[in-house]
Amino acid sequence: MARLVEVDDAADPRLADYRDLRDVGLRRSLEAEHGLFLAEGEKVVRRAVEAGYPPRSFLMAPRWLDGLADVLATSDAPCFVVSESLAEEVTGFHVHRGALASLRRLPLPALDEVLREARTVVVLEDLVDHTNVGAVVRNAAALGVDAVLLAPRCADPLYRRAVKVAMGAVFAMPWTRLSDWYDALPSLSARGFTTVALSLAEDSEDLEAAVAGVDRLALVLGGEGHGLSERWTDTADRRARIAMSRGVEVGVDSLNAAAAAAVACYVARARSAGA
Repeated sequence: MARLVEVDDAADPRLADYRDLRDVGLRRSLEAEHGLFLAEGEKVVRRAVEAGYPPRSFLMAPRWLDGLADVLATSDAPCFVVSESLAEEVTGFHVHRGALASLRRLPLPALDEVLREARTVVVLEDLVDHTNVGAVVRNAAALGVDAVLLAPRCADPLYRRAVKVAMGAVFAMPWTRLSDWYDALPSLSARGFTTVALSLAEDSEDLEAAVAGVDRLALVLGGEGHGLSERWTDTADRRARIAMSRGVEVGVDSLNAAAAAAVACYVARARSAGA
């Protein structure tokens, strides 16, 4: 069972994992150095532990102890019990969900392991916003996608904001990083996937037509603002767009990354059901 440790000093070095959570640069450095990530909120903490991520420690206000008692019973990691005001002082924001956990990262699975049984995957190139990455993972999980693949420069799905937006879906959805950016899409094609890039290129077809009849499908989305790189656009097997019913009228030619991913996953699921 987790050891309950009352802490009343924000400078206590045992709270280092939870310090300055709003400082993205600092957190990236600290979490990479120590191989950890943070989970926030009762549901997310529970899902992380149940998914097999080993806790380093817990941080929570007294009122959350009962709600997570069964989770604490499975671990011998320390649980630092603090006031809500002290939690805010340490983390840099109001921890209104009351509970945090620092957990050890697990090794990422190999690409072929992730793809072995997959029929539909989402591939992300250079999404740098953690909220968008978390939203895409949550959409993919909800709409029946089998795995998510990330280019090397994508934001970290285990960063606190991404985990929170995904509501813990990052713990259930198989995902890994692509080591070879340049030939990422040809390598998927060689593995039997039809890569369909969401793009406004001149030869883009309607998404429904692009995925019709496809067995193993890889939906490819680009980063915020600039979209897909020329390399990935050119090396995709097909290019597709989501039709905008009033796009010309209102000056909107596309959706943001998270919304586009949701629509694309929905269309892919419909094609799966009808295949």
